[in-house]
Amino acid sequence: MSADLAEKEKAGRMMRRATLFAVAVGVILIVAKLTAWLGTGSVALLSTLIDSTLDSIASLVNLLAVHHALSPADAEHRFGHGKAEPLAGLAQSAFIGGSGLLLIGEAAQRLWEPQPVTHGLGGIAVMGLSIVLTLALVTYQKRVIARTQSVAISADRLHYASDLMMNAGVIVSLLLSAHLGWTFIDPLFALGIACYILWGAGKLAWGSFNLLMDREFPPEDRSRIKAICEAHPFVRNVHDLRTRSAGQADFIQLHLVLDGEMSLRRAHDISDAVEAEIRAAFPRADIIIHQDPDGLAEPRKDFDEE
Repeated sequence: MSADLAEKEKAGRMMRRATLFAVAVGVILIVAKLTAWLGTGSVALLSTLIDSTLDSIASLVNLLAVHHALSPADAEHRFGHGKAEPLAGLAQSAFIGGSGLLLIGEAAQRLWEPQPVTHGLGGIAVMGLSIVLTLALVTYQKRVIARTQSVAISADRLHYASDLMMNAGVIVSLLLSAHLGWTFIDPLFALGIACYILWGAGKLAWGSFNLLMDREFPPEDRSRIKAICEAHPFVRNVHDLRTRSAGQADFIQLHLVLDGEMSLRRAHDISDAVEAEIRAAFPRADIIIHQDPDGLAEPRKDFDEE
């Protein structure tokens, strides 16, 4: 087995474990928070229950999407199945955004009709458990993202990481509401959490949309690719650079301008050398290089030159 293939398989195993871990944590938190909310009546705690429920649904979608995205290319999907990841990201953003809107309505009603929070210590204990489990999950997800650059795992980590702040806020809310009688604090915290949820959903949706629309690499990465090509002594120019990402794969296409008098084998060897340099900088890339003879007039569109 080649080193690249072994690395991809290891990354795939890490991604699958991360999705299973997220689903397991989500289920545990749903049960714990539901019990605590029934005992306290806290709308802030309800907000985290709603969030954890939708997090679990999103994580389940992630699990299925990652499984599909890691499937190898086949006769009907020559570029692989990587776009399953941003599709899952869009689904997650819909779930998360819906939970934010639902929470805003619940918090507004509680501001209009305040209710006391009871059994606050039980709720605080549950939120402490939630923080411990969520911290363990996002720490592992961070390792997986650093290794795989997975969009789906990044999306999952986004809302679980936001849960850490939410859980801390709910603890403060429970303390102030239960011990000081500040009933307005509970729905105010819920409103703040809802706004943060909506912001995260919008950010996630935009990133997933860009991947589905084959957005180009960042300008600095495109400049790096061109610099690698132009560093070869026999490359006279590079144009029509096109880049995109899909799941665990990057795709790079470009035209190299070479001496029109050199042999086809020599041009092939130069292209292979340039391809090896690009792959060293972008290990996940599928690279296609077309050779053009210098001085050939052909229609082309290089947006970087506009």
